[in-house]
Amino acid sequence: MKLPLGFRSAGIAAGIKQSGKPDLGLITSDEPLVWAMVATENLVKAPCVTRNRARHAADHPVRALVVNAGNANCANGETGMWNNEDFAAMSAGALGLARVQEVLTASTGVIGKPLPMDALRAGLPKAVAALHEEHADDFAGAILTTDLVTKQVEATLPGGARVVGIAKGSGMIHPNMATMLAFVLTDAIVEQRPLRRSWRDVVSRTLNQVTVDGDTSPNDMAFVFASGRIPADTGELRYALGTVAEGLARKVAADGEGATTLITVSVTNGRSPEEARRAARSVAGSSLVKAAVHGRDPNWGRVLSAIGMSGVIADLDNVTVRLQGFDVFRGTSSPFDEPAVAAAMHAPEVLIEVDLAAGEDDATAWGCDLSADYVRINAEYRT
Repeated sequence: MKLPLGFRSAGIAAGIKQSGKPDLGLITSDEPLVWAMVATENLVKAPCVTRNRARHAADHPVRALVVNAGNANCANGETGMWNNEDFAAMSAGALGLARVQEVLTASTGVIGKPLPMDALRAGLPKAVAALHEEHADDFAGAILTTDLVTKQVEATLPGGARVVGIAKGSGMIHPNMATMLAFVLTDAIVEQRPLRRSWRDVVSRTLNQVTVDGDTSPNDMAFVFASGRIPADTGELRYALGTVAEGLARKVAADGEGATTLITVSVTNGRSPEEARRAARSVAGSSLVKAAVHGRDPNWGRVLSAIGMSGVIADLDNVTVRLQGFDVFRGTSSPFDEPAVAAAMHAPEVLIEVDLAAGEDDATAWGCDLSADYVRINAEYRT
């Protein structure tokens, strides 16, 4: 996928992963970028999250982002903090940047292991030498952990500006921001304050509506960077950012660890946007709903239970539940063609629709089925 104007990227194998697969990614720009980020609310935070948040709060201009995969550099005490600083400094040096503050860092992988600084020190000059403007494919591959596929989405604005999103995420995915590592690049001209307002709203509707397993990583971050090359309407840019972020959300959910089915939960007529989002997240995150989808079991009672667990305001007599377009509950238990619904659930994506009949606000959440492979993958994660 071609990069927007003003960006270069690279992805190489630096020897961090025992598998020898690519594990060091770099994005850079010749000029300072307008940028925004949203990060995990997990009380356990990796140094990269803390450092980037400080730069975000101080409005530091940035020109580069460096990512390593295979090592989260989390829960390593002061050593982890200084290694993260050195990671940024080594990256700035390799890029010829005078200020280390212009480099953001991100790490993903196993928690509690020291960052392999020698491998990074040797790999960074190679990553800089590999930088190019052609596509984001190498970078997208270098940031993966248990992902089975790379995740890229693009959109083009009417005026010609482009938005390209790259993400990684397969496990430890749950709404509490940002549920993954996501990097969205655009060549649109936009000011920093409007971009930051738009990004937080976009994330709340998309990336923060994804759940795989109920666990939130201490390294989760979602960024947007603008190189400011092509004029763009603010509303059109916000819409494009939402389109790209939703596409990434769907790809992350579909690639959930052990997943065979993407679950899309559409909640309509909630009393408020937050209640609609909460209800959708509750259904998408329910282990019982996820297991039922895996077994192609149209067990609508589990959907209702998840709605009730969310705490939203709803009059059960007016609630409607649909599975794959079939009405399975309309205020009370009623007969439906169970074999037909079960057959319709044998699909790559299962749609669960809930009409709360409580207001006018809608929301969507994305998840995946729960299979035995999820247990196997995480039981063997470090072995």
